[in-house]
Amino acid sequence: MHKGTPAASPARPGPAPPGAVARREGDWKTWAELRLKVVGLPHDITTEELWACFRWHGSVTQIEIMEDHRGRRDGNARVTFGPPPQRPFWGIDPFFVNLRNGGRKVVKLLLEAPRRTFLHPSPVNHNIQYPESMILLADSLDFGIMSGPQTMMAMYTIKSGERASIRFKQSMLYRETIVDFRIEVKGQSELFRFTIPFTSLDTIFRVDDGESDRVELLVSLPIPPRFFRKLDEKDTHDEKARYWCEKDAWYRQTDVTQYPEDLKDTPVSLKKPRPTIDLGRWTTYRLSFKMSAQTRELFVRIGQALRDYNVTIEDLPGFKVTSHREPAVWQYIDQPIPAPARPDSRLEDLLREESVPPLAFAVRYQLEVCISQGYLNEHNLSQEFVARLMSTEPGKAQDLLEYIANQGKRFFEPMNLFALKIVKGAASRPAIPQYCVYIRTATVTPTTVYFNTPTIEISNRVIRYFAEHADRFLRVRFTDEKVEGKIYSTDKDTMDEVFTRVKRTLRNGIDIGDRHYEFLAFGNSQFRENGAYFFAPLSHLQPRQMRNWMGNFGEIKYVAQHAARLGQCFSTTRAIIGTKTTIKEIEDEKRNGYVFTDGVGKLSPFLAQLISHELGIIRKSTDEPPSVFQFRMGGCKGILAVALDSRAQEITIRRSQYKFAARSEGLEIIRWSQFAASNLNRQIILVLSTLGVPDTVFLEKQKAQLADLELAMTNEKVALTMLQKDIDANQMTLALAGMILDGFQSHEEPFMVSSLRLWRAWTIKYLKEKARITIRDGAFLFGCVDETSTLQGHLDDTTPAKDVEGRVDKLPEVFVQLSQGSKNKAQVIIGPMILARNPSLHPGDIRVVQGVDVPKLHHLKDVVVVPQTGDRPIVNMCSGGDLDGDDYLVIWDPELLPREWNHPSMDFTPAEKTPLGREITPDDLTTFFVTYMKNDNLSRIAVAHLAFADFMEEGVKSQKCLKLAELHSTAVDYTKSGVPAKLTRDLNPSKWPHFMEKQNKPRENIYRSRKVLGQLYDQVERVDFVPIFDTPFDNRILRAYKIDSRMLEEAAVLKRQYDAAMKRIMAQHAIRTEFEVWSTFVMYHSKASNDYKFHEEIGHISMALKERFRAQCYDKAGSKDFKDLGPFVAAMYIVTAEEVGEAVKKMRTRGAEMTAAKMPMMSFPWLFKEVLGRIASGMLS
Repeated sequence: MHKGTPAASPARPGPAPPGAVARREGDWKTWAELRLKVVGLPHDITTEELWACFRWHGSVTQIEIMEDHRGRRDGNARVTFGPPPQRPFWGIDPFFVNLRNGGRKVVKLLLEAPRRTFLHPSPVNHNIQYPESMILLADSLDFGIMSGPQTMMAMYTIKSGERASIRFKQSMLYRETIVDFRIEVKGQSELFRFTIPFTSLDTIFRVDDGESDRVELLVSLPIPPRFFRKLDEKDTHDEKARYWCEKDAWYRQTDVTQYPEDLKDTPVSLKKPRPTIDLGRWTTYRLSFKMSAQTRELFVRIGQALRDYNVTIEDLPGFKVTSHREPAVWQYIDQPIPAPARPDSRLEDLLREESVPPLAFAVRYQLEVCISQGYLNEHNLSQEFVARLMSTEPGKAQDLLEYIANQGKRFFEPMNLFALKIVKGAASRPAIPQYCVYIRTATVTPTTVYFNTPTIEISNRVIRYFAEHADRFLRVRFTDEKVEGKIYSTDKDTMDEVFTRVKRTLRNGIDIGDRHYEFLAFGNSQFRENGAYFFAPLSHLQPRQMRNWMGNFGEIKYVAQHAARLGQCFSTTRAIIGTKTTIKEIEDEKRNGYVFTDGVGKLSPFLAQLISHELGIIRKSTDEPPSVFQFRMGGCKGILAVALDSRAQEITIRRSQYKFAARSEGLEIIRWSQFAASNLNRQIILVLSTLGVPDTVFLEKQKAQLADLELAMTNEKVALTMLQKDIDANQMTLALAGMILDGFQSHEEPFMVSSLRLWRAWTIKYLKEKARITIRDGAFLFGCVDETSTLQGHLDDTTPAKDVEGRVDKLPEVFVQLSQGSKNKAQVIIGPMILARNPSLHPGDIRVVQGVDVPKLHHLKDVVVVPQTGDRPIVNMCSGGDLDGDDYLVIWDPELLPREWNHPSMDFTPAEKTPLGREITPDDLTTFFVTYMKNDNLSRIAVAHLAFADFMEEGVKSQKCLKLAELHSTAVDYTKSGVPAKLTRDLNPSKWPHFMEKQNKPRENIYRSRKVLGQLYDQVERVDFVPIFDTPFDNRILRAYKIDSRMLEEAAVLKRQYDAAMKRIMAQHAIRTEFEVWSTFVMYHSKASNDYKFHEEIGHISMALKERFRAQCYDKAGSKDFKDLGPFVAAMYIVTAEEVGEAVKKMRTRGAEMTAAKMPMMSFPWLFKEVLGRIASGMLS
């Protein structure tokens, strides 16, 4: 320990130094915290040395070693105490800091004026202020469950004592409730904490009999809060870090148990082995307080503060507490059913009769869905309930439990459910598209596990091959607590318990009923989103055998590569079954250590037509197939580009596309080339700004887009222009444009108007949060290679050009042809343009290239064709890209051409891989999975880069940003190299621009950015999405046909099934409205995936839902012919209009607000938007 030492005699008083406080003596004692500036430190000082010095003088809560705007240490530090020390030791001069090398350093201590008042203004009334921290001491704390609307079952109780106080704290600064308590674990007293953000609180119940001096608070949460355990502070420092705070000593917890050894080999299930506190399931908390006049006054103030954040404090009359008892339901459904003791038909004895079978697995699974999601609780499930469930036909039982899950609310009286009339759900297994599959999923969080109702997803090679056992697959995702999203890595060890739980799950598996699910493998996209496939083995089919079927991986000795090759088999694909192909192999174009044709194969125009017809993706306007397909075939991957020299059904594969030997040889398509609008983002704007594009360019473009969005709500011409040009990745803007052309906007059709409002709100949301400015003169396209070797490549020629023409002549060339250009016909883009790949963090990631016209390439449309000549592949210079399926941003808007062209590119050579030297095992794969999660710093690196790029004078050219760009490249390559990117603490920002919305950071660490991103952020005001329900449905459809009652009833039955399926998707992904699922313009989701990835995911999910119910509608209508389908679609529309109309009347009568949660769904008939358009246009014949 190094103790800071003041000298014997104090220095003379002098003028107050800059930043020091000139206040009357003793004033600092009233502050909530006190900050000292330490001046004159060596540049290699560590936070541990400072902590060891100052901890003797008080409770140190924060240490910051300061830097200048160039990222260099300036010899100063700031030490924060909370509460202030007891004596003013800083007034003694000189003051020594003891160093780890044994030396001492004389420093100056300056008392800083508080940067805030330690009062927090009410968000409702700024004239009212609350203390930043309000603390009450509780006498006891109960953990338990709500077994009834007014009844808590207490499962574990903690009593306050001399050394074990229970603190109930309201942090107004961080807007969260914090509860600290102590438990003795293995004979040692441990300090624990759980935190509840105000946003997760809805109602707190107060129990006060009005006579005694005791008040109880009851907090019942739908999901568990985050739990922590405090470690010794001296063990929580990093010698490279510039910043330390007391929070670094709090480590996340997954379990509180006296028997941690039980966890080591136990599979994950809803039933935890001997928990002291089941953190994930006991989410009702009762705190008891003894009230004095002073504490009652503070209690009232806390209640006022919480109400200001929309947390209501309500009395709970009739509240009672019952004692803990073990639920018997598991015994009823897990144990074998004994032979009957006597012939007896009483319902409560049905369990003992041989005639009653055990729960079918599908029913048992759905029951665990309801229990895990909190809609049923095992303590409410009686023997009678289980008997009734067992005696119900399995399909009906599953439908009943699905209904419960779809309602999304708690049922305290399960027996009442058997009286409900419900519609058929997934249990009836209606026809689904052949490329889809029902899949069960589980979400494993730090404290519990959630099972989800089976949903329809696009399948993959493995599930297709083992289709007869498809119901034994379980897709598992590891996330933080339910609404917290992805588990993020840290530069500390505070999440080690969470990662240990992930590893245990992968090693020990998951138990559901009589099935034990074991780890199988993970797809490459799954891997990045912390997901994997599990399989419940059979005696003749084990996960090991399934992995052997996937391919011969024996010679791959790199764990990362082995995992990636397995992952290829799990790509979401559509198998091409109606076309036979032959394979031709050719070599790659290699030069200077680069592969210029990496990932590119060829196919003929004829084969492209066959594939497109099978997939149903032929362009209606031109009858042309896409030019490029991303594919999988056996052990091959990459893209196939249309080539005029390819033979009829021949596929040309390059060596770079062959990855491993596989038994499966069929062609599978992932996606295909199509035009998508070009959008800027924060990273690209920062790079372009650093390279010389004026701020006014971005501001004017965003201003124009905002004005057009506003005008588009009432002006059809403006709306059509935007929707047809600003095309999203799922092509849904084109769907909306088609609806406008059919007159639905002018007729104010409610679904159309609501969808248009959603598109506007979604666009504005991403303008605000991501600076996602749409650029009309640009596109977002697949990249492919010039097979003719015509295009000029990049040359390492450093000779400066004499003039602009010479500068252009040196540019690498690309070929870009849009299928629908400015005049709605094919257009070749000629002239200078920028080429980039997301994300672009380095100033050399954005390249200036020259668009040229090459007649020999005119068969390629909606792709960017790059050269295979030159010294280095141009795509490699764009954030290390290749051509096996990467998308590229091309922009030919002259205003966005930077002054500085082609800054030297970064070296993207991947890190050296280390072979394992032996056969790779499943344990190696799961360890690699967890290591990735622990070191997945990709988003943290990008966030740090964004903060430093705004804060540093040199922007993205600053040394910190350049280092972060290198780390980002390493992090991207982790899935290939297995080399993690270590984000050291010195690369963690301490200052944050206001546009990053770091609400959990202290205010003094937030500054108002005056740079381009700050200006763009301030230019945008968010718009809430409010669907419209009370405008009339379109009479052109309502009056088009005379529909009989039978058809209306069939449409109504299908609508109920569709609505239930839609609700399942919304519940699984925490999406608020059906409009978002239908259109894929999702405003909010569960955050298990990033926004870009989720937009792609929801596109697949929405398409599968639509195609599934279209198939059922075709069946009910009698055919796909318009003469049969038209009347049925009209019936779908009429049924929807009647449901919504009735609800509107009821809401108006009650004076209630019409919200999406309260109103009927209306997207069902819009499965057939083109048919509705034809009916509305009067083209019935």
